[in-house]
Amino acid sequence: MTENTRRRRTIARHGQLHTPGPLSQLLKFIAIGLAVVLVSGVGVAAYVVYDLRSALVANSVELEGQEASEVPPDISEYKGGFNFVLAGVDTCEEAYAYLFGERCSGSDAEGNLNDVNLLVHVSDAPRRITVVSFPRDLMVPIPECTDEDGQVHSAMSKQPFNVAYGDAGLNCVVKTISNLTGQEVQFAASVTFGGVIEITNAIGGVDVCLANPIKDKYTGLDMAAGTHTVAGLEALQFLRTRHGVGDGSDLGRIGNQQQYMSSLARKLISSETLGNVGTVLKLANVGLSNLETSTTLNDPMTIVQIALAVKEVPFEDIVFVQYPNGSDSANPNKVVPNYTAADELFAAIEANAQLQITHENNGNDGVVVQEAAPAEETAPTTEEAAPVEGETPETPAATPENVVQLPSSIKGNSAAQQTCSNGNVR
Repeated sequence: MTENTRRRRTIARHGQLHTPGPLSQLLKFIAIGLAVVLVSGVGVAAYVVYDLRSALVANSVELEGQEASEVPPDISEYKGGFNFVLAGVDTCEEAYAYLFGERCSGSDAEGNLNDVNLLVHVSDAPRRITVVSFPRDLMVPIPECTDEDGQVHSAMSKQPFNVAYGDAGLNCVVKTISNLTGQEVQFAASVTFGGVIEITNAIGGVDVCLANPIKDKYTGLDMAAGTHTVAGLEALQFLRTRHGVGDGSDLGRIGNQQQYMSSLARKLISSETLGNVGTVLKLANVGLSNLETSTTLNDPMTIVQIALAVKEVPFEDIVFVQYPNGSDSANPNKVVPNYTAADELFAAIEANAQLQITHENNGNDGVVVQEAAPAEETAPTTEEAAPVEGETPETPAATPENVVQLPSSIKGNSAAQQTCSNGNVR
C-alpha cells in the first residue's frame, strides 16, 4: 500500500478569516438532527414504515469488514456495546440548491465533502451514549479505501478529514474514523440536507439559550440574549453561525451546535415528543427518507432495536465531546489530533466509565455553562425523616466508582447540563 499526499481541492474552514459556504453549515444541522433521531427513540416507529426498506437497501453501502448477514438478531449480542458513524455530506440537491449560491451553481459546485462526522458509541450495561464530533479540518491519515464501485483508492498520509467521502464514499469515512480511534464501527449512515427544516418543524422547534446576543451578517441571524424556540430557517441560521459565537472559529461553532444537540435530545426523549404518534411517524419518515446507510443498517428493525437500547439512558450519561486537537503548525486554518488526550478518551469509553468534562469554557468557546439554580430547602418527608438528635445521619450515597475525569483539553458537555450560546455581541 503506497501512501501519498495528492492534492485535494478543499477549503480551509477552521480559521477565522475565511467565510464558509452555507451549505456545509446546513449539513451540520442535518447530521445533528439525524444523530439524535437515531439515538433517542424515533426509530421505534420504523416498524410501520417498512415500505422505506426498499429505498434503504437500494442506497446501502458495504462497510469493509462488516457484512449485513453477520448482524446479530439482537444488538445486545454486541459485547461492550456498538458504534455507528453519522456523516453529513454537502451534496447539492435541486430542491435546496437555491439556498447556497455559487456552491451549487458556480465553480465550487463539484465534489462532496463529509463536513459533519459523528461517532456514536452506545455502551453495554449500564447503557451510556458518547457522541464524538470530528472537526472537518482535522488533518488525518486517510487509509486505503474501496468505493462502492469496487475501485481501490490509495492511502494519503495527511489530509483534511472532510475529503474522505469524496475520495471513496461512506465506507472511507468509517474506515478513517476506525483507524483514528481504534473503534470497530458496526453501523453507518450519511445524509444530505433535504429534510432539515422538516425535522425541526415536525417537533415544534428546539429551545436554545443565548448568554449574549448573536448578530451575524453572514447567516442573517439576529437574536437577543435569553431563551428562544428555533425552527426552520432560524434553526438553520443558528447552527450555521460561526462569526456570531466565541472566537468565530469552526471549533467554537461545534460547541454551540452541541448545545442544540443536547436540547434536541432532551426534547425527543421526553414524552412530549415520543408520546405523540403522529410526530414520531413524521420524524421517522423524514429521517429514513434522507439516508444512505451501511448494509448493516438497512433493516428498520435494527433501527428499532438501537432506539429501544438507548431510550432510557439518563441525560448525565449522554455526553457530547469534540475529538481532542491542537493547531497545525503547517497551516493555521487546520488542526491536528491530540493523540494523548484521545487515548485517554477512548480508554474511558472502552471501560464504560461515566465521563466528566473538566474543560472550563472561556470567551473563545461557542458556549458557556449555565450554573444550576440552588435547590430549595424543603422539610423532610416521612420517608426521609430528619435525624433524631444524638443519632448519626445516614451516609450520603457514594459517588460511582467508575468515573473518569477527561483531560481539560477535551471540550464537551452532557445532555444534563444547560449550556448557552456564547454570543460575541457584548
